[in-house]
This record gives sequence, structure tokens and C-alpha cells, in this order.
Amino acid sequence: MKIFIAGAKSINSLDAFVQKKLSSIYQKNYDVIVGDCHGVDSLVQKFYANVGYRNIEVFASNGKARNNVGNWTVHNVPVPESVRGFEFYKQKDVAMANAADYGFMIWDGESKGTLNNMINLISRNKPVMVYLINQKKFFTAESMEDLNELLRGCNTETKSLYLKLRGKENLQISIPV
Repeated sequence: MKIFIAGAKSINSLDAFVQKKLSSIYQKNYDVIVGDCHGVDSLVQKFYANVGYRNIEVFASNGKARNNVGNWTVHNVPVPESVRGFEFYKQKDVAMANAADYGFMIWDGESKGTLNNMINLISRNKPVMVYLINQKKFFTAESMEDLNELLRGCNTETKSLYLKLRGKENLQISIPV
């Protein structure tokens, strides 16, 4: 099983609940795919480097990893040089969602990239476990309805972002509040 692990750039430490889940992943000898960003990506990399885990593949846009703590294999995701910003890194995230069987997202309730990863996984019929770091709570989503439920507790800006990422910003979609 390949697990795509990602999360918010704003997160600067992994609590005991996340570390326990990461330990369970390597004890089961699952393959881990992770990005090269700071925040959760580099924290997950440091965690696995510290335990000597080798079943890691780091995905990097144009093969240039910003972080590769354990000197793992780098998966090159080609991106045209003209693409910049969120769209540049989104290509890498889409490649990870395509390659994964399952997602584990560590979310602050606001991160655009992490929310987009959840949408990408679910739209590919791949379940995602979300750890809401501010609430210290796990949530599993297997459908867009599940994701709607998760967003109940989010602020208006995050709900609007969700609709925009889904291409539904002009529709009246009911997200329970």
C-alpha cells in the first residue's frame, strides 16, 4: 500500500497522535510518498529519517527536491517552466494523489494545498484520513459528502476555498454549518 502523507506548511511540529500514526505506517511496512516542502513534508521526512525507514519516495517538481532529509529516491514531476506559484506545486500533488492508494493529511483547517490534496484523493476514489491538528481529532473521508461534513467546523473562508477548488464557486452548495 502506498500512502500519500502531506499537510500544512504552517505546522512546525508533529504531536504524539501523528507520530503514533506514522509509526503504525512504518511498522506495517507501507510505502510512503511525501512532498519536498517545509512544514509537514519536512517534519514527516525527519521523523522517518530518525527511525531509519527506507520505504519513502519524495516527489519534487522538475526533480529538484527542496527537502530530502533521508536521501530517498526523488520522483521527478515535470512541470513547464512557465508555470508558477500554487499551480507549479499542484502538479506534484496531483502526481502523488495518482500514485497513492490512501492519503493521510495533517491539516490546520485552512491550508489550500492540503484541502486540494483531499479533493484530489477523494475524486480518485481514494480514502483520506485527516488529522485536524488544532482539534487533535482524526476524520476519515471517502466521499465528497464526507468532506462536506468535515468542513462543517471550518470558517467561511475555508468553505469558500473548498467550493473554488472544486470549481463550484458559482453554485449554491450547502455545506452544513
